[in-house]
Amino acid sequence: MKDDLSAHLVNPDADVIDGLLPSLSWLSSGLFGKPLVVAESTGGPRARRTIITREQVLLSRQALEDSVAPASALYRATVAHAVAHLLYSSLQQPARVLKPMSQAVVSAVEDARVERLLARRYPGVSDWFLEHLAPVPEAGNFSFEALMARMDRAIADPGYADDNHWVNKARRLFEETQSHRGLGDAAAFRAVASILANDLGQMRVRFDPQHHVVPAPYRDDHSILWQHDEDAQDEQQSIAAPRSAPMRAAALPPPHVDSAQEVRPQAEVELSRTLHAEWHHRLGLWRRDWCTVVEKLPALAAAKLKHTNPLLHHTFSPVSLHRVRRISRRQRLRRQWEGEDIDLNAAIEVLMDLRLDLQPEPRLFMRPGRETGASRILVLLDLSESTNDLSVAHGASLLDIEKQAAFLLAEATLHTHDSVAVHGFNSNTRAEVSYYRLLEWGEPLDDAARDRLASVPGRHSTRLGAALRQATSHLMAQPGRHRGLLVVTDGAPSDVDVFDPDYLVEDARMAVQQANRAGIRTFCLAVDPAADRYVRQIFGWRDHGIAADASHLPVQLQRAFVRLAAG
Repeated sequence: MKDDLSAHLVNPDADVIDGLLPSLSWLSSGLFGKPLVVAESTGGPRARRTIITREQVLLSRQALEDSVAPASALYRATVAHAVAHLLYSSLQQPARVLKPMSQAVVSAVEDARVERLLARRYPGVSDWFLEHLAPVPEAGNFSFEALMARMDRAIADPGYADDNHWVNKARRLFEETQSHRGLGDAAAFRAVASILANDLGQMRVRFDPQHHVVPAPYRDDHSILWQHDEDAQDEQQSIAAPRSAPMRAAALPPPHVDSAQEVRPQAEVELSRTLHAEWHHRLGLWRRDWCTVVEKLPALAAAKLKHTNPLLHHTFSPVSLHRVRRISRRQRLRRQWEGEDIDLNAAIEVLMDLRLDLQPEPRLFMRPGRETGASRILVLLDLSESTNDLSVAHGASLLDIEKQAAFLLAEATLHTHDSVAVHGFNSNTRAEVSYYRLLEWGEPLDDAARDRLASVPGRHSTRLGAALRQATSHLMAQPGRHRGLLVVTDGAPSDVDVFDPDYLVEDARMAVQQANRAGIRTFCLAVDPAADRYVRQIFGWRDHGIAADASHLPVQLQRAFVRLAAG
């Protein structure tokens, strides 16, 4: 009998899964708290990893081939991981706003978050997950899959030591976010994943979405997390959710399990620090690494309560965006699988890869096409102290109206191809320019998003140039040709360590020119009747608007958005 069982465990073609299905169904129903079917996937070559739907867990035989562990232990961890997603993840999020690499990193961080949440309820499952993580890659392997495997282990295993800066940064940000925001704040962890994905892009780490497989064999293919557009034609889109596969198991009645509510601490989370240069107009030179921009998530203060949250009590009517019309222009599509011309930049990279004995990227061609219509707009809010003191209509401060106007604009773009992110900034000398990530492109406008936007405070000063450079770096990482930066402010740039009134104005003007050279259009909406002098100097004659009355801000913000989105 023992020899027969060993043969079944070694041979994935044997009926090992069939023998485990009854016990796995009991396990899934007990962990999940309601009926959940466990069956074998018949998804073909795409079923490299487990497939999760809202009602079933479809086990992959390929995962068993990729693991040296017994089938019972592997699938036990697989079922527990699937239940963690169904309990704690936001399912079927729109995927069109994320690059494939960003989507993979967000999914991996979400894996770690939900596993740790499930381990809080059932402490023993943490050992199940740790046992089946992917093996640690060789020291010189810096591929995307290797870095993800090392990140998975660094987050899951406190005793694991790694000498890679990116891996250690991932562990640090994950632990800090858990400490300050709690595991229940999925949006905070998604912001962390966006930073990590941006770092991988800066490191020029290659990602092949068509051949990517989640490193840990017990984890799923992440199709349950994302909703892909049916008309998407981008060849780099991740694999869409597979069709339902036949089942050979029956759900069992579950025991009753009470849901635990996650309590989130109230503290700011520091995401990263970046040094930026600053322009000295009198000396005519750049001050290198002069300003420190600190990216943060705001503390969840009392504003998240229903009776104090300004986003739950709109004083303005919802905006309705006019149809954005763009001129369709022909362009050259680069890095294609086939085409009429050679893409020289891609060909140079191929030669470099061949010299380094690396696998070259085969997409070497250019072909004619048409530019896409979707736009990415970043709304940058001035969060200085003066936004609290300004008395405006509707009995609200300018800060509250800024938040409401930005949130209404984000709501208005939900059912369009365009997408809006909302960030904010203030400064306390050049050593601390606070940059708040409030709402990201494609992020659900749920209670967590409302709380985060409502809780950000207005304080300190307005060092605009450094914030513009930080915002430009985020926009440059976004796909597409229509990218715009929409600034909302109530006064001229200023800070307590600057005494020349033209110094920060000239620096902001240089930051706008840098953004324009990077292909990013800028527009400023100033809530200041006397703003004409400095906004014209910074943004030019055409790319600014002035709101004499803050109550007009939502409508004027909509008009500015349409202007930027139209290109």
